Amino acid sequence: MPKVLMRGNHVVGEAAIRAGCRYYFGYPITPQNEIPEYMSEKLPEAEGGVFIQAESEIASVHMVIGASMAGGRVMTSSSGPGISLKQEGISFLCALELPAVIVNMSRGGPGLGNIAPSQSDYFQATRGGGHGDYRTIVFGPNSCQELADLTYEGFNLADKYRTPVLVLGDGMLGQMMEPVELPQEIPLKKLPAKDWALTGAKGRASRFIRSLILDPIKEEEHNWKLMRKYEKITREEVRWETYFADDAKMMVIAFGIAARIAKGAIKRLREEGVKVGLLRPITLWPFPFKAIKEISKKVKHFFVFEMNMGQMLEDVKLGLEGNGEVHFYGRPGGVILTPLEIARVISSQYYQKRLG
Repeated sequence: MPKVLMRGNHVVGEAAIRAGCRYYFGYPITPQNEIPEYMSEKLPEAEGGVFIQAESEIASVHMVIGASMAGGRVMTSSSGPGISLKQEGISFLCALELPAVIVNMSRGGPGLGNIAPSQSDYFQATRGGGHGDYRTIVFGPNSCQELADLTYEGFNLADKYRTPVLVLGDGMLGQMMEPVELPQEIPLKKLPAKDWALTGAKGRASRFIRSLILDPIKEEEHNWKLMRKYEKITREEVRWETYFADDAKMMVIAFGIAARIAKGAIKRLREEGVKVGLLRPITLWPFPFKAIKEISKKVKHFFVFEMNMGQMLEDVKLGLEGNGEVHFYGRPGGVILTPLEIARVISSQYYQKRLG
């Protein structure tokens, strides 16, 4: 298929529509405003499409609950402060076992911070973020093409597991323009059936979906049911990629746009004879712990690069289980590094460890 030059935020909207999303509820916040802007124009043109700008982030995520409960493919999007306000609703989606796609084009923080690209929402995304025992599938795209592919796939996984899927981008991905091969549109009649959805009585036995379970024993049973689902996701949906890993003496671990910057640095270093490779988690949850552990059998030096103060760093250390030495380099607050800067830091550590 021919590629189309599109802005990242617009790619998200188009991929969602092609995946069968017909309901979008949101509230403006930079740097993701082009997503609701795009959906406000394109979604009403699609069969059955509904766009609503809610009065708040809290209202919008509860509209998502209602549309999902009725069986629709539904999406909302925001940035850090707005995602924080949606956390109660995300917890409800998980408890109710309702599918939805939630996009976070993260910005500098904490607080209102700024509108520059940052990766400081990793903890919020991968630890649930709200109250209760729950997890969400989290994708960490590093290009406009992956924004298309992972947003599209997010709807399929959300329906497969009846759970929210979070796409964790950033202000750079949302604003940059790249050629993208868009996925084929799914006809609504070919979307998976949802026999659990609430569609009205229609002469059938009534059904209900709830998260208020006052009996502690039944609440525990429900929690274990969710846990079994999360364990299955952990077994079947982990995704990652490696780059120059076969002969690496030091492995860089980075996600999202930081991994793309790191890849440029590694390419430069390889030309200089520095044997460094990259492992990039594509699913931030479930995290590729086994892949990291396997690499640690032959590589003992790791370099974690994030555009924050060291959040994924904790997962890397968990994966290594002490079987490797880890160096961290981060720039929080929305500072964008260059491949040259990262190459210099990696090279310094590489030669300090006398690996070259």
